[in-house]
Amino acid sequence: MTSVTDFPRKNPDRSTPDPVDQLQRLLTIMARLRDPATGCEWDRAQSFETIAPYTIEEAYEVADAIGRGDVGDLRSELGDLLFQVVFHARMAEEAGHFAFGDVACAIATKMEQRHPHIFGNPSDDLTSVPTGREQRWEAIKAAERVEAGATSALDGVALALPALMRAEKLQKRAARVGFDWPDPTGPAAKVVEEMSELAEARTQAERIEEAGDLLFAAVNLVRANGVAPEDALRAANAKFERRFRAMEALDPAFANLTLDQQETLWQRVKALEPGVSTQITQG
Repeated sequence: MTSVTDFPRKNPDRSTPDPVDQLQRLLTIMARLRDPATGCEWDRAQSFETIAPYTIEEAYEVADAIGRGDVGDLRSELGDLLFQVVFHARMAEEAGHFAFGDVACAIATKMEQRHPHIFGNPSDDLTSVPTGREQRWEAIKAAERVEAGATSALDGVALALPALMRAEKLQKRAARVGFDWPDPTGPAAKVVEEMSELAEARTQAERIEEAGDLLFAAVNLVRANGVAPEDALRAANAKFERRFRAMEALDPAFANLTLDQQETLWQRVKALEPGVSTQITQG
């Protein structure tokens, strides 16, 4: 995967539009689009609920541009994501809840509060303690959750998160209060246990439950090995897609092959990948 640091540098002589001017321009455009009399029919018809899926989609497209190392696309996708923020803020302003300025103010205030070693009293800096910053960050976030009325360590883990990411976050929250395996041995045994229970399931309801338990246990095992489950699965998806497409390229009649023949192609593709010493040429 390409890192942002691998992106080519922008020409330092190129002029950059004033961010304040451009943000105000975007806010004005949004207001016109939502104007009850002269705005866009589609934009006027939207609500928080109908726009939310687009917001999620744009966030993923930002991540995709980063993964592909496409800095031009990243600029475009960040703009699309910013537009989603502006859209939601405009709808909230129309309903009398808050405006874009409140959104920007809230996150600015939060960042200052969560970085007292940067914006607070220098004498309060704990950088000499290896885990000081992490502990302080979590303590501040925990205090924020309590102030917001949280009653559980799991409060605040968004329901709309993809299931894999939410499983990891739930487990991390539980771990903060001591509910976690001390090493990977426990999660590994749990995965084996859940595999057996899935195999023994008799009804569809049981299979769904046990399959969920197995996936949840797998997340725990991956996390116990110091790996982010989402990153690992993204990499596995990319590897599978790359290899599958390579098999199709090796034999246009791939779909008509037997499973054993397809497996042979799979092994050839694996051998052809960089880092594999044995190279098998196409017959």
